[in-house]
Amino acid sequence: MRGDGEFGMGYVLGFEEVDRNAMESAGGKGVNLAELSRVDGVSVPHGFCITTAAFQQVIGDSADVLAALDRLSLVTQDGEDRLSPAAADVRAAVLRHPVPDDVASEIVDALRVRGCGPWAVRSSATAEDLPSTSFAGQHDSYLGMTGHADVLEHVRRCWASLFTARAAAYRLRNGIDHRGVRMAVVVQRMVSPAASGVMFTADPVSSDRTLTSIDAVHGLGDRLVSGRATPDTFTVRGGAVITKSPAFRRGPAAPTLTDGQAVALATLGRRIEAHFGRPQDIEWCRDAGGFHVVQSRPITTLFPIPEPADDDDPGGKRVYASVGHQQGMTDAFAPLGISVWQMTSRAPMRHAGGRLFVDVTRMLTDPDRRDGVIDALGTSDPRTGDALRALIHRDGFLPQPPPSTTPESRTASTGPTESTGPTESTGVIPVAEDAEPDVIADLIADCEASLAVLNRDIRGRSGTDLIDFIADDIPELQRVLFSPRTAQVVDAAMDSVTLSDNLREWLGDEKAGGILSQSGPQNITVEMAHALLDLADAIRPHPSVVAMLEEFSADDSADLLAELAAVPGGDEARDALGGFLDRFGMRCAGEIDITKSRWVEQPDVLLPMILANVRRFSSGEAARRSEQTRRDIEAKEREVRARLHALPDGDRKADEVDRMIGRVRTFSGYREYLKYAMVNRYFVYKQALLREAGGLTHAGVLDEAEDIFFLRYDELRELVRTREPKTGLIDRRRAEFRSYRDLSTPRVLTSDGEIVTGRRSRKGAPDGALAGVPVSAGTVEGRARVALSVADADLESGDVLVTAYTDPSWTPVFVGIAGLVTEVGGVLTHGAVIAREYGLPAVVGVDGATRHIHDGDRIRVNGTEGYVEILAEN
Repeated sequence: MRGDGEFGMGYVLGFEEVDRNAMESAGGKGVNLAELSRVDGVSVPHGFCITTAAFQQVIGDSADVLAALDRLSLVTQDGEDRLSPAAADVRAAVLRHPVPDDVASEIVDALRVRGCGPWAVRSSATAEDLPSTSFAGQHDSYLGMTGHADVLEHVRRCWASLFTARAAAYRLRNGIDHRGVRMAVVVQRMVSPAASGVMFTADPVSSDRTLTSIDAVHGLGDRLVSGRATPDTFTVRGGAVITKSPAFRRGPAAPTLTDGQAVALATLGRRIEAHFGRPQDIEWCRDAGGFHVVQSRPITTLFPIPEPADDDDPGGKRVYASVGHQQGMTDAFAPLGISVWQMTSRAPMRHAGGRLFVDVTRMLTDPDRRDGVIDALGTSDPRTGDALRALIHRDGFLPQPPPSTTPESRTASTGPTESTGPTESTGVIPVAEDAEPDVIADLIADCEASLAVLNRDIRGRSGTDLIDFIADDIPELQRVLFSPRTAQVVDAAMDSVTLSDNLREWLGDEKAGGILSQSGPQNITVEMAHALLDLADAIRPHPSVVAMLEEFSADDSADLLAELAAVPGGDEARDALGGFLDRFGMRCAGEIDITKSRWVEQPDVLLPMILANVRRFSSGEAARRSEQTRRDIEAKEREVRARLHALPDGDRKADEVDRMIGRVRTFSGYREYLKYAMVNRYFVYKQALLREAGGLTHAGVLDEAEDIFFLRYDELRELVRTREPKTGLIDRRRAEFRSYRDLSTPRVLTSDGEIVTGRRSRKGAPDGALAGVPVSAGTVEGRARVALSVADADLESGDVLVTAYTDPSWTPVFVGIAGLVTEVGGVLTHGAVIAREYGLPAVVGVDGATRHIHDGDRIRVNGTEGYVEILAEN
């Protein structure tokens, strides 16, 4: 782009003067339209850009605008109620200033050169129409401007629209500084169209990249955008219209597009998509001269497609199953977290959008293993199983089975803590029917001994020696997680499902299996919850400690343990908290991502749970719960045994149930211990890597130690080896990670980008109820508390927790709630297991639960039939 514009000062630039590097002067819309005008076969209505230099002249010379902008920039996400009036103040300040004379002169000259209108005057901000932030509909544009004064007035309005409440809120959510954005304005000659509309070069519902979706209305497209007109809709694939749905009209009316025109438009869309290198959201119009494009922006809501492996068939379809839905953690991973998980897992891991996926294509094409894989994944998340079943019934979608079975097709594992798959495919001999509990003690002792060796041998290592040592230690972690004895125990623990099914069938008892499957304090996550109750016992007798914890804030970088020592009774509380952190401090929400902050690193995260336990319970609650659990199990065993013996063939059934109860109670707790063992080891790795990063920060190679979280493991090794900064890469990855956090994780994704959703049966659910998966029997009514993180979980006794997912870090919350609803999960995921431990009615896999249920609603949770009713809205 030239330094001066077509009229001298650089306030006005023709499209031919704007290139893709002109974002800071022409804004997103201006750059994209200029790019489009250079694409062969694409017609863009003639126009020009009024650069951000004109906007900056108004902002920079206006004290009232700058003062209002400073006030807007002080509003945080916690104060969004102040956002709208603050944004209105900035808009009003901008509108008090006229277009400067020299700017107005250049605009009028540009209009005269281009002839008569009417004109479209359109906002073009520097942060809009970008790959990560579209700002679609956030800023204002105006159609039908005729005179010069009309155009100048609406240029000012476009400038002011940078500070609409909706645009300010969008920037706030995306971490964009209000003071760092500028507004250009595009002025274009208007077309008088026969039809207009919007085209997506990927299906906006399913995300399928092979589909083009077209909405079309007669006349101008603003009727469609504003919702004043219902469009004709067309779906195009492979050069043919595959679906179309005409809008309802009174009386006869010609269609907006013929099939041939829809196909031609879709072909134009593919050309534009190829130019920009990603799917596009395109605004178009058609007159007697053909199609014209008036805007194209990236579709920012599509979930990215995983990169194929080097040995994948380049033309073949791939199917990816979400790891997050199996592990109960659907948040985005940082790049280092993804890399370490891939190193740990034996499954064919791929990643996209900060999430991990298993490529299950080869497993699904193998008829001998297909059903086992789907059943295994469906046990953890039934809707994943439903989606995979839907895919395998599509004619011609999956490739033919490979000529030989590869190791990766022999496992349904989605991660380090899952079973290594069916015993017939792994060669594992099932655990003996009379296996002794000593096998668990031996496995735990082996884990602890292995961890002690790691702690000893990692000490003092640095540089590439440390990086290589950790990589070389991963096989030892895999041995702990995937040993044949471990597989035996995990498979034996699966008897809990069969136990519940048998007791439901034989006795009609929905709750018996859950009660008899409880593993009690020998389950490490239950032990953790009870330890937090004991910690509350140590704090409760000291009012000064309770008051200090209620007022504590980590915002000022205060040291919680040090602060405790300064108040009466604080030494006892500090020792109790320190003991808890020694045992469980490596845990946290999303703990399977090595980069997440651990409790020992951020102990104030525990304070809401600790203080809730102080308020709700009296001393000795953990012991009372353990004793009550023991009594409930013994009573239920006696009842079940008596009822079974009274049945035909009852003696055999009673013996079979006795056997399963023994196996489940002996072995089920070890499934939870495996994740605890892995997280312990991850934390040792993390501490060592952060120490190394601290040295790199001191040497100026990194800005801060946590920058390493945005590098993959091989990139981290290269950084350590060369000591050459990777600031640009780290900044780009950090921005990508921020954009990934708001994406919804698909359960099943194809290489076409299609998100395949499994639908659960609504059989037995009342009208209006939210259907899910019943995982812990019983019915409860209570106040819904919608919480997306443990820190947000402000719960009272009798509340029902509604959240996206739970992992072990949520376990202490379970001691005080009455029921559970999650969006993710199955009968063996964490929330289901712990809900049964505590006898809480629970329904999981409820799509959109945190959107449909509002905090404070009164709801009924039916954990027997698997649905949730909203009884009264808050």
